[in-house]
Order: sequence, then structure tokens, then C-alpha cells
Amino acid sequence: MHAVLWTALGVTLATWLLAVVTRDASWVDRIWSVVPVAYAWIFTGTGGRDARAVLVSVLITCWGARLTYNFARKGGYSGTEDYRWPILRQRMKPWQWQLFLPLFVSGFQNALLVAITLPVWSMAQIGPTGWTSYEPLTSPVTVSDLRPLGGWDVLLAALFVLFLVGETVADQQQWVFHRRKRAAAARGATLEPGFLDTGLFRYSRHPNFFCEQAQWWVVWLFAVVARGQDWGWTVLGAVALTGLFVGSTRFTEALSSAKYPAYAAYRRRTSMLVPWRPGRVA
Repeated sequence: MHAVLWTALGVTLATWLLAVVTRDASWVDRIWSVVPVAYAWIFTGTGGRDARAVLVSVLITCWGARLTYNFARKGGYSGTEDYRWPILRQRMKPWQWQLFLPLFVSGFQNALLVAITLPVWSMAQIGPTGWTSYEPLTSPVTVSDLRPLGGWDVLLAALFVLFLVGETVADQQQWVFHRRKRAAAARGATLEPGFLDTGLFRYSRHPNFFCEQAQWWVVWLFAVVARGQDWGWTVLGAVALTGLFVGSTRFTEALSSAKYPAYAAYRRRTSMLVPWRPGRVA
């Protein structure tokens, strides 16, 4: 835990300082898919290398590799700032933005990236006194307080992969659509309705966001299977991630509604996150 917290503190300070110097708030976006993978393996490697923790760390690595690839092909590492940050910057007074930058953009989001990996930490703490042992390398190790790998772990791993595939398909559909949109703009044409409403996006306005959150809820469920009643506080990461995505999605949709007149009708007939039958949104 100490190694992860010190690493997270360094990453937080680095992303904040880089954002101030370059006037680009997207530095946290660029490390979003990288540091949770590092945290998961630090927890696993220093906590006794429990088989379940290794399995979950492998799954998180697959998540990180896929998300990094998708972010890279969209130009995320080329120095282009996410279009939402300048809009927020313009809506705030300078002093408000200077507080928002370290407290939320760098501070809260980096804390969240630690929080979503805490279920791996709870699985990796396998000292003789249970998950409260902080000396896994200096004391005898036992797995008596952990449930062995079993059918529930297989089911959860399959569920994680299902959501990973779903997010991959959704991002690919979005990638193809935006390439067609740019090609049409280069010809002086307009691609209607201007946003993607087919494929997986027919059943959810943000199927990729839904799958992203679902994967981290599955990571938490691994901890529930491993520890039974000792799962409580590790759910906070998944809860906070969901809250962040809901807030971010509402802000993004407000911008889309202002830009595309047909988006209001799309919102009425299509679920925001959870895939659902079109036209039957609760």
C-alpha cells in the first residue's frame, strides 16, 4: 500500500504541474489506462502473489492495453486536449479553475485510480491475521482466510471478458463512424444525424461507458468472492467511478444536445447507459 500511495502522489503532482505548465488538462487522461495496471501488479507482487489476485491483475492488464490502444489511435498522446476541458475552463473564473485543476482533475481522479484497484489489495493481503496484515513478506503466509478459486471466479472472469469485448466493439463502431464523418466533411458533405445511433448505440447512448464501469464492478465482486463479509469498503472505488461517469456523461450530452437538434429524440428513445430496448426507456 505504501508503494502505491507514494507512486500515486508522484503521479498526481506530475499531472498537475504538467497541466499548469502546458495549459493542457488531459495529462490525467493519458495515464488513466496505465497506472491502475501498475497498482494492481504492485499489490499482487508484494502481497503474496495470490492466484486470484494474479488472475484479476491479468484481466486489468487486458483492460489497460485495450484502452491505451483506443486512446492512442484517437490522438490522445499527440498533445491534443480533451474538448471538454477548455469548455469548463471558459465557464469558470480563473481562481476557480486553479482550484479545480489540483483538487479534481489531478487530485480526485488519481485518488479514484487507486480506489478502483483496492479490491486487488484486499485479495493480496493473505497474512495469518487476515486482510489486516501489513507484513506479507516478513511473516508466514497462509491462504486460510481466502476462499480458493472456484466456479464463481470463472463466471466473473467470463463476465469481465464479455464487458471488455462489448467496450471494444462499441469503441470500434464509434471509431468507424467518426472516420466516415471526417471523410464526409472533407468532401463538403454532412453525415446525418451527426452522432452514432446504430449498432450497440441503438440500445445505449454510451455502451462503451457502461462496459467500462461494469468491468470495475466485476473486479470488486472478485473481492467479495475472495473474502465474503470482508468486502465492504473496497466498493467505494466502483461507486465513485460510476458517479464520475454519470456526471461526465450528463455534461457531454448537454454539449451534444446543443450541437445536434436530433439528439433530444435519441435521448427519449434510448437508454443512457444500461443497454435496453429502444423506445422503452424507463
